[in-house]
Parts: sequence; structure tokens; C-alpha cells
Amino acid sequence: MLSCDICGETVTSEPDMKAHLLIVHMENEVICPFCKLSGVNYDEMCFHIETAHFEQNELERNLERVNTRQYETSDNREDNTLQCRMEINSSIHSAGASNHPKISAQSLPKDGTLNHKAFYSENLTESRKFLKSKEKQCDLSKIKGSIYETMYSPPDCPFCGKIEDCNQDMETHVKTKHANLDTPLEDCDQPLYDCPMCGLICTNYHILQEHVDLHLEESSFGQGMDRVQCSKDLELAHQLQQEEDRKRSEESRQEMEEFQKLQRQYGLDNSGGYKQQQLRNMEKEVNRGRMHPSEFHRRKADMMESLAIGIDDGKTKTSGIIEALYRYYQNAATDVRHVWLSTAVDHFQSSFGDRGWGCGYRNFQMLLSSLLQNDAYGDCLKGMSVPCIPKIQSMIEDAWKEGFDPQGASQLNNKLQGTKAWIGACEVYTLLTSLRVKCHIIDFHKSTGPLGTHPRLFEWILKYYSSEREGSPKVVCTSKPPIYLQHQGHSRTVVGIEERKNRTLCLLIFDPGCPSQEMQKLLKQDMEASNLKQLRRFVGNLKHKQYQIVAVEGVLTSEEKVARKQASQVFTAEKIP
Repeated sequence: MLSCDICGETVTSEPDMKAHLLIVHMENEVICPFCKLSGVNYDEMCFHIETAHFEQNELERNLERVNTRQYETSDNREDNTLQCRMEINSSIHSAGASNHPKISAQSLPKDGTLNHKAFYSENLTESRKFLKSKEKQCDLSKIKGSIYETMYSPPDCPFCGKIEDCNQDMETHVKTKHANLDTPLEDCDQPLYDCPMCGLICTNYHILQEHVDLHLEESSFGQGMDRVQCSKDLELAHQLQQEEDRKRSEESRQEMEEFQKLQRQYGLDNSGGYKQQQLRNMEKEVNRGRMHPSEFHRRKADMMESLAIGIDDGKTKTSGIIEALYRYYQNAATDVRHVWLSTAVDHFQSSFGDRGWGCGYRNFQMLLSSLLQNDAYGDCLKGMSVPCIPKIQSMIEDAWKEGFDPQGASQLNNKLQGTKAWIGACEVYTLLTSLRVKCHIIDFHKSTGPLGTHPRLFEWILKYYSSEREGSPKVVCTSKPPIYLQHQGHSRTVVGIEERKNRTLCLLIFDPGCPSQEMQKLLKQDMEASNLKQLRRFVGNLKHKQYQIVAVEGVLTSEEKVARKQASQVFTAEKIP
């Protein structure tokens, strides 16, 4: 007789057993006979029984051996039945007490569906070997009673652990000492305990408790791993934050350096203004042997007097150039078809006190020198002289206080005196408007010709100086003031324009950076064409991205001045194109 390891059903032969396994346990639903686990295949069920119900499975096999022995010794059936009953109870209670708690508890699957693949694959081979060995076992009826006695003697009490000499003594001990627990398996209505975490069903509370403890240990381990992972995440976040702070600090440092560089470039670094720079540069000249100490003290005295009265000392001024140009074009310049010149204008060179930042102030001096020589502007400029640079700074500050260009004033911190702050077209417009000089700004904000050139700028200046081109004389001294010309980093003054015989245009420009010695060469009677090179600028010579000009048009009334002051709250310029 063969007994099924899963359900306990007995069959007579191996073919019958294989058919039973195929029909009952492989094609139909497989159910664990110990804990009612279902929903798994045959191999998984065998693995489950071998790991989770090791003791109970052994009990079934022992029972089979006992039954076989009963059939062989029918004459002693009554004694064997009693012994079998005692050994069954002993095995049941031994299994219930979990003689090997670590093995039985740790062998339990972590969930009811045996889905721990790593654990399963590691032990599946052993389970299959066990099944094959079962199929090759010889007939259980050949097992001798002596073997059974050897395996289970001397017996020990499953309740208190006491060892007896024989099974009969053990049965007597159990009946007398543990009578209330001596209940056969088939007569015992055991309660079933469900695992609250995975749904596993157990008949022994202690086994279930160990099973739940495994869940708790696994959860604690997972929480520990979570804490470790959290610690790593915090460390990574800290590192990322430090890197971000380092980058921001580096960016802030670079921004500060750029800002300080711009402050130095535009004279807003609190390093002093015109007076301080003039004295420092003259001291350097003395130290280098280029200036005698007596000359230093003489210039210092002249500068202090000029600053006190607010009038330029004229040390860098060159007058009479426009008149000299008129004579030259009349008698020479055969390659020029027409030339238009502004009204008389003086050239002012940058000096020791404003070198590197004073071009805007020097160009304003040139423009104002022309207006002061023009009777049309005598009413609004009555009693004025060409001011020194610190005086010009003071005049712009007064225009700001009056309400002109508040945005520009804010950008320069409402202060120019005592600084080396640059000024541009907006400040020149603001100052002229505050003096009731009518002017406007034209912004040539992008190139209008090939290779970054600005032919529209040349055309506009030509139109400004000439209203009738055909039939006019070769040289025309107009009544138009010079034009303030600004581009990035520098400004100059346009005093005229040439129209050459090949129809190209050429501007005549006064540059504050040109030394007075060079400008004075234009005053010679025998001036050569090469001397004009420092004045001439063709279309291909002006390739900055943007140009702005301030063009003077007349005199403002008091009402027009108020209107323009109000309009300067939001500064706008005419754009070409």
C-alpha cells in the first residue's frame, strides 16, 4: 500500500499513485492537508509541506509505519493500537510544541503563495529529490518493528520532557500527568490561527507567533534599511546643497567683481573725481621727470582757481579750426565735390583730470562753445562761459533736481560731483533742455548697411547740414551747430560732412582724445591733406552696433521746456530705422 504525501489517501501501486497525483493534485486544485494553503502547483505544495510542516509530515510517515506493523502483527493488534495511539499523540504534541522552533519557523514562507523565488529555488531541488526517493522506497510492510522501536526509543514526554524506558510507561505518564491534553488527533477539534500579515493558517499558536515574529523582524529590517537609505539621501541632499551654495557663492563673487569693474570703468568706485585724478597724474609726471615741480605747483594753482569759478581754464582748447578748414577746401581738396561745415566750434582735449572717462563732458564743451558763438542762442545762454568738468557735473545734478530724467539720475545714484562717472547722450540732452536749448536724440540702433555699417546715419547728417545740394557752392559754412555723436565706450563731435566726387560721404569729426598739438596743425596756412586724416571718417570706419546723436534745433520756450521735462519721465528717442 502506498500513501499520498499530500492528502494521505492510500493506493495499491505506483501507477495508481501517479494517476492520483496527476488527477487530484496537479489537474485539480492542490490544498495543503495541514494548513489548507491552496492556489499553488504540485512542486510548490511539496516544498511547502517539507518546510512548513516538517514535524507533521514525519508524523504521517510514522503513522504509516505503525499501521503497516499492525497488519503484520495482527495477533498483537490491541497492544499495537494502544501504542500507536500514544505515539501519534506524542508526535502531534511534539509538533505542536515545536521541538525545532527555528527550523519550522524559519522554513515558513513569508506569504501564503510561496512567492519568495530565491528561497524557493534554493530548496526546490531537495524537495524533488525527496519525492523521487519516496517513489523508490520499498514496500512499507517490510519495515521491521525493531527499526520503529530504535527510531523512537527511549521516548520523551512532549509536554514536560521526561524520558521513560518504554512506550507503555510513557503512555501511563501522559495519562496520569497530562490527562487533559491526551486527545487523539482525530478526536481533537483544533482551532485554526490566521496570520494577520500574509493569511497563512496554522493549528499551533506558538508556531504562528514565531511566524509573525519573522514578519516583524523583516519589517524592522526593512525600516532599518529605510533609515539607512534616508540617511544616505540626507547626506546626498546635503552634498548637493553645499555644491549649490558653492556655485552661488562663486557666481556672487564673479558678479561682484564685474560690478566693481563696471564701477571703476564708469567712475562710480568712490576713487575721487576730476580734481583728485588731476593731482595724482601730475604727481606721477613729476616722479617720472616729465614735469618740473614748479610747473606742478603752477598748474595746481590754475586748476584750483578754475574749479573755484567753475570755468574751464582753456589749457586744452584749440580755436579757429572751422575757419582753417573753410580756407583749405576753397583752395585744395580737388577730390571733394561739396563740403558742409558747422558754425565755429572749439576743440577740447581730455586732460590729466578726466583722461579715460571725460569724453562726454569734453564734447558738451565743444557743442556749448559753438552755441555761445551763435547769436541765436544768446538769450538762453546769456552770461555763460564754457564750464569746467566739475561745474558740468553740478549743472546736470541741478537738472535732475528740477525733475529731468529721473531714471537716468537713479542709475547714477543722483550724484556726479566728486566721481568719474561717464555721461552720454541722455545726460547731454537733459542738460541742454534744462538750459532751454531745443534738441532731440536719434537712435541708430542697428546697422543699415553691409558689414555692420550705418549709411543711414551719414544720410541723416547730410540732410541736417544741407537743404539744397544741387547748385550750392563747394564749401558751405552753415548756421547749424555741431552734432554730439555717441557709441559704446566713447563720444565725439561731428563738425561737418564731405560729399566726394565719387558720391561717397565722409564725416568731419572732433575727437577729445586727439592731442591739442595735432589739432593745432590744422591752423597752418600750408595745411596738407594728410592733416585731415585725423578728422575724416568714412562709412566703413563707423561699425559699432549702435550710434546715438544729439542734434540742436533752436531755443525752447518756457512752456516747451516744462513739456519736455514731463516727457523725460519716460525717456524715449527717435529710432532709425
